Amino acid sequence: MPSRKDAKWILEFIRGNSDRPMKLKELARAVGVKSAEYARFRKVIKELLAEGKLVKLKRGRIGLPDQMALITGTLSITRSGFGFVACDGGDEEIFIAARDLLTAFDGDRVMARLKPKIGFKGKREGVILEVVERRTKRLVGRFRKARGYSYVVPEEANVQRDIYVIKGQAGHARDGDMVVIELEPWVDPALNPEGKIIERLGQPGERGVDTLTIIRRFELPTEFPREVQAEADEVAADWTDEMKKRRDLTGVTLFTIDPADARDFDDAVSLEIIDGNYRLGVHIADVSHFVRGNTKLDREAFDRGTSVYFPDRVVPMLPEKLSNDVCSLRPNRKRLAFTIFIDFDQRGRVLGHELFPSVIKSRARLTYDEVQEFFDGDQPSDRVARVTEELTALRQLARILHKRRLEDGSLDFDLPEAKIIMDKKGNVAEIGNRVRTESHRLVEEFMLAANREVALHFFRDALPILYRVHERPDMERLEAFSHLIQGFGYRFPVSPQMPTRDFARFLGKVKGKPEEELINELMLRSMKKAIYQPSNIGHFGLAFKHYLHFTSPIRRYPDLLVHRLLKQIKNGAYPVRLAQKLGVVLTHAGERTSLLERRAMEAEREAVKAKQVDYMSGRLGEEYEGVISGIIGFGFFVRLIGPGCEGLVRMSTLDDDYYLYDEAGYRMVGRRKGKVYRLGDKVRVGVMRVNVEAREIDLFVVSPPPAKKAAKGNRKVKGKRK
Repeated sequence: MPSRKDAKWILEFIRGNSDRPMKLKELARAVGVKSAEYARFRKVIKELLAEGKLVKLKRGRIGLPDQMALITGTLSITRSGFGFVACDGGDEEIFIAARDLLTAFDGDRVMARLKPKIGFKGKREGVILEVVERRTKRLVGRFRKARGYSYVVPEEANVQRDIYVIKGQAGHARDGDMVVIELEPWVDPALNPEGKIIERLGQPGERGVDTLTIIRRFELPTEFPREVQAEADEVAADWTDEMKKRRDLTGVTLFTIDPADARDFDDAVSLEIIDGNYRLGVHIADVSHFVRGNTKLDREAFDRGTSVYFPDRVVPMLPEKLSNDVCSLRPNRKRLAFTIFIDFDQRGRVLGHELFPSVIKSRARLTYDEVQEFFDGDQPSDRVARVTEELTALRQLARILHKRRLEDGSLDFDLPEAKIIMDKKGNVAEIGNRVRTESHRLVEEFMLAANREVALHFFRDALPILYRVHERPDMERLEAFSHLIQGFGYRFPVSPQMPTRDFARFLGKVKGKPEEELINELMLRSMKKAIYQPSNIGHFGLAFKHYLHFTSPIRRYPDLLVHRLLKQIKNGAYPVRLAQKLGVVLTHAGERTSLLERRAMEAEREAVKAKQVDYMSGRLGEEYEGVISGIIGFGFFVRLIGPGCEGLVRMSTLDDDYYLYDEAGYRMVGRRKGKVYRLGDKVRVGVMRVNVEAREIDLFVVSPPPAKKAAKGNRKVKGKRK
């Protein structure tokens, strides 16, 4: 009789031999289950039902969902209230109308029945029958008291129902507080869901409540368990014996370059010129010595996946004793590292590399700003003055590598990064965009080179590893991008197999143009997300055939895993027992860390937006130059050039004409005067209203873009009228 591990065989048997749904005992007889094996068989079937791979009908009959117009998958609910089910084992999405969501929340795994009609944008439509797995168990929201009852208004825009608080389960929450509510089982869609408050976060506007709300909403862990802290203290206590086993590089001149507010330093660089060639040294903190596999520390790091950086705090992957102390490459301290020396010729071609555990000592902790000041010709700071010769040579090599990379077709998106400066009281003192300087690019080039060469190290020996891959964009998105930029006067012919070099050439055409930043962003949006996986399909955006993450093990679990596996290689191979299970381990690690990376990025974006809106709430009536960054049916978004944040100009505020939304042309067109608001246009706007709770900024137009009549033949625009 097949065991749980043979569930696949059971499914194949049902698919090939069953012509109708059967009851459990009838199915057991058909499969040939003996009485002694029945309990185990029933357990396997129960697990398959829980996973949605089998379904049970009302009369207890069991069958395959895809043979009964049923599908299982993960539900995503939009802000508008309708949803889509991403089907298991396929790329299809099923549209679910708001009335057909049953009791499902965003992120739940559900079973749905297909309807005999097409729904939103040509997608098949369905109705949810059952929540297979409830993944939303807690929500964050604002607590409200009413006469005789209380409820929570969810922070998530895609949760359309208020949550009633069970009587006596409000804890110490006060009216208006942000709280965390734990949901009770919800079975009747005619009634609102219920729950009990398990944590009071505080009043909106109180110091740190906005960030804490986001941390709880994304279920980020803030405290390390006591046993994990104890293990970190133990492994950090004494590692002097390990230093004796490694190559001593403490005599090499190497240093770190990081942001001024950085607290953990996981990479240092060095450079020697030997016989006219460059020997680049990239020295990475050896976290793997302290965080061993299958320990409490390792399990906690894997569960977190990555450090998450907020404007006012960090949620680290590792305890502070490791991340900010013994693993951090502090100046004038001996530290364990993993070093890669890469030899380049004068044209930037790799001649070879050497990879080994080392002991290093950083000579200086430099910041991007002071290195850039030196590059700009200013008097070097005392710290920079110690390494000016090395910095000059590093700058020369970085320029060679950058030029060569771009010639190979690598994409270099020069997009603004939000900058939030907090004062000592925890208030937002300043917002804007970080300037990406040559000092930033210098470090980026060397980290890219190290990551690429380590990937080649594994690939050449045919050793499985977790790659960082980036799939080529699909044609639908490319065609949409190509159509969109026609509004800027550019042609960008697309084809399924077009190389990265074509994208790079196009970015070169728009470099220095007023619309450069927006086109860079639009192209990036047309790309797929990079992920981690053991199957090496290359990195499309970088135009690298082999790439992984090796250079940030303090804050990224995939880098830590790569370090750990480097140490397992003996005579060009892994130990047999490790090699046998590594495929499954790497696949699971890739899926998990890719998911956690997306979660971290979304949380960071939300936190930045919260701080931007908070800052702009005190700027009502102020005017800013901006660029139209998006157009929708009821208005257009404007990115403010100084602050770097985004606000909405609603069509209802445009009172000089009746405007029509031209969706195909990405513009608003005045029906009478023909005035046009296009994507990428510069406008001067004022701050009209700020809703801190909803994180929305409403703007009004002060000075529209220069008069642009709609082109002849396009004056009659089909669209929505104000």
